[in-house]
Amino acid sequence: MGELGRRGVVLLAATGLVAPLALVAGATPAQAASCTKKTGPYQKRVEKFLGRPADGRQSPADCKAIRAFQNKHGIRPNIGYAGPVTWGVMDLMNKQKAVGKKPNKAGRCPVNRGRIACVNLTLQISWIQDGSRLVYGPVPVRTGRKGYQTRTGLKKIYWRNIDHVSTIYNVPMPYSQFFDGGQAFHSAGVSMWNPPGSHGCVNMTPKDARKYWSLLRTGDDVYIYGRKPGT
Repeated sequence: MGELGRRGVVLLAATGLVAPLALVAGATPAQAASCTKKTGPYQKRVEKFLGRPADGRQSPADCKAIRAFQNKHGIRPNIGYAGPVTWGVMDLMNKQKAVGKKPNKAGRCPVNRGRIACVNLTLQISWIQDGSRLVYGPVPVRTGRKGYQTRTGLKKIYWRNIDHVSTIYNVPMPYSQFFDGGQAFHSAGVSMWNPPGSHGCVNMTPKDARKYWSLLRTGDDVYIYGRKPGT
């Protein structure tokens, strides 16, 4: 693809890039919400996850702990209610932790292509492997929300820009490595568990995005599989 065509693809697909936190649906200032006294449907499981007494009944201390978790990860409404979104994030964290250092245990990511970046959309994790050898990760990622799903299949990194800025949202996207139109690995200034997800890109923490930048090169393979919860 020529330079003009390549840049055109990136610009046209910028809607696949992460939106600013302020654009997340339902986002409100944390201080504007009040703590609820209602017991949520996932109360006991949420209490257990947070190390609270798992009695299944809401208390002021429970609400404070739940609300702190919601504020940390951009979950709205942030009123300390143990609902499905909050539990969904916690459940995903538990599943990610259970993977340990064997992210490709099921053999879904190809081991016959040398160095490759793998993305498991179902578990929202990514890692780099070389053959069957784990090089880096697994690390949590934030992929495309409903309507903007990160596309699956075998890709290749075709363009890298360490200081890329989205022309749609005017949002910095450090360490961008594009692998499918406007979809790319890049650093994002939100929690990796911030719902509902990106506009198609694979968001990473600054630390992990920098590491991917140092380990990957133009032409390296990327393999994406699974389905993000809720899409």
